Amino acid sequence: MAQPTTTVLVGTTKGAFLVQAAKDRQDWSVRGPFCNGKSIGHIIGDPQTGRIWAGGGGDFFGASIWRSDDGGATWTQTRLTSGQIDQWAASDPEFAKSMGVTGDPLPFGDSFTDIWSLHYDNGTLYMGTKPASLLRSTDNGETWEKLDGLTDHPSAESWNPGAAGLVLHTIVTTPEDPKKVWVGISAAGVFATEDGGATWERRNRLTNAAACEGHHHPAAPSGGDVGHCVHNMMRAPADGDVLYQQNHHGVWRSRDGGRSWDDINAGLPSTFGFPIRVHPRDPDTVWTLPLNGDSAGRFPPDAAAAVWRTRDAGQSWEACRNGLPQEGCFFTVLRQAMAGDTRDPAGVYFGTNSGSVFASFDEGDSWDEIARHLPTILAVEVLEAH
Repeated sequence: MAQPTTTVLVGTTKGAFLVQAAKDRQDWSVRGPFCNGKSIGHIIGDPQTGRIWAGGGGDFFGASIWRSDDGGATWTQTRLTSGQIDQWAASDPEFAKSMGVTGDPLPFGDSFTDIWSLHYDNGTLYMGTKPASLLRSTDNGETWEKLDGLTDHPSAESWNPGAAGLVLHTIVTTPEDPKKVWVGISAAGVFATEDGGATWERRNRLTNAAACEGHHHPAAPSGGDVGHCVHNMMRAPADGDVLYQQNHHGVWRSRDGGRSWDDINAGLPSTFGFPIRVHPRDPDTVWTLPLNGDSAGRFPPDAAAAVWRTRDAGQSWEACRNGLPQEGCFFTVLRQAMAGDTRDPAGVYFGTNSGSVFASFDEGDSWDEIARHLPTILAVEVLEAH
């Protein structure tokens, strides 16, 4: 049986890149930049069709989504909101012409500036934005609807922005139940719906409130909550709703769909980090990449890179260092910048803000640098096409 073609989808501050293997996860090459060199907060693909979506934007250009139906050869851009460029263009026809700004109304006005997350499942494409809102499309991104049930949540007035603003950065679904969705918002926490987005429940409760003791950071657990500055979250491949999250103050596991969370930090060198990754078949195997702290530089502890792995659902952790820089390593790995494939053994990939993509093809035992000198990497995903 032929192995699938593996493409690592990379979103950066200067466009999207495709890092592709010429053969079985070997001989990697880089294509790009795509998406007009714009900042790409997230990029995903559909393994059934090979279609790729990339989302991004910013204050100047507003938010856009790009789609490629031919493996990245060509891209179609859809502008969703306006930015500063539209204000300039309105008073300068020559500038408007040179920048291709038509002045036509955009679908969502100026209601958000950036796209931070994309997720595709059950024929639905989801989008998370800054400021935090959730949109979905059932026609591959041609048209969108905003899920007002989330942004109209009774707690919305108390949502506080994180350092990067109030962003909806994580979207989690379950294939067997399309109406069940979880999202992560910094810094408002985890929210879940079980009726397709009509109503939402805030899910941040600690299993053991005693875990709050001794923490003084504003983002730390308090008041019986795990802490609202969730950084990333993923569902485990198991019966029931097992979730893992890395937040501003630790790694946590929920056995009940986020209704309660257990502290699984013991054995890790730091409680601070951004990404988390769960094995595609084993719900007890998880990878994370701790950093030394939010105000201590946000680089690997002791400037020695390691991906930390658990094979027992967080009861113990081990450092996976083989092939990673062990001296003078000051990179950061951001919340969307770790991904995995579904192979056996499973591959794990991460991108750094110094422009490198590292990959492990043996579940973390060893690592190879498969791309380097890219712009600052914001997101990494894997597209496997048969």
